[in-house]
Amino acid sequence: MHIVDINCDMGESFGSYKMGRDEEILDHITSANIACGFHAGDPATMRKTVRMALEKNVGLGVHPGLQDLQGFGRRDINISPQEAYDLIVYQIGALYAFVKSEGGKLQHVKPHGALFNMASKSAPLSEAIAEAVYKVDPELILFGLAGSELVKAGRKIGLRSANEVFSDRTYQEDGSLTSRRESNALITDHTAAVNQVIRMVKEGKVTSVQGTDVSIEANTICIHGDGESALEFAQYIPKALNESGIQVAKISEFLK
Repeated sequence: MHIVDINCDMGESFGSYKMGRDEEILDHITSANIACGFHAGDPATMRKTVRMALEKNVGLGVHPGLQDLQGFGRRDINISPQEAYDLIVYQIGALYAFVKSEGGKLQHVKPHGALFNMASKSAPLSEAIAEAVYKVDPELILFGLAGSELVKAGRKIGLRSANEVFSDRTYQEDGSLTSRRESNALITDHTAAVNQVIRMVKEGKVTSVQGTDVSIEANTICIHGDGESALEFAQYIPKALNESGIQVAKISEFLK
């Protein structure tokens, strides 16, 4: 039996600016990555998102990003490992307070955007992030791009580390995601997205844009909450996975 988690980035509204359809998407996912005010989100949004996720029994995750509201955390900033450590600790602490005050428990940490991509290739950044998570709470699960330096660093320090794959992104032959600057970075067809996910989970392979097969391990599947078809993806993918014999569950319930 194949088991997989489905996660989505949430709580990315800010002030009067609204992003995503969080309340509806929460009905179809098992883990929520909640922005902590650096790349998106604000205190009120954090509180509301935590409360909604708890009501729907969705796993609560910290979604720490670079301090770049205008660029939505998707612009590379040349930070040091120490700076990465500090911003991870800071943002875990911020969300932890809201989770604690609502009677919940944190499940995981998933870096956002440019920080996620930078750490995927940089061992020093990944080691700093993994150390930050471990020192705050060694029971937390660290999400990283499947096969990346971040997953390796998490496992090295003793964290449960989840290989994350993407339903709506294309892959390069080295296992990295295609840059969003490229026209073929996103998959917008639901059937193509589901077929890619099913193959990654069942066969451990994904076809790169170069046409070669890449070996990949899938523990959790990301759905981007800011996409135009995010809700439709969220509704369609769990149903299709179940129909193909893949069980969907919170990552904390099955990852060893």
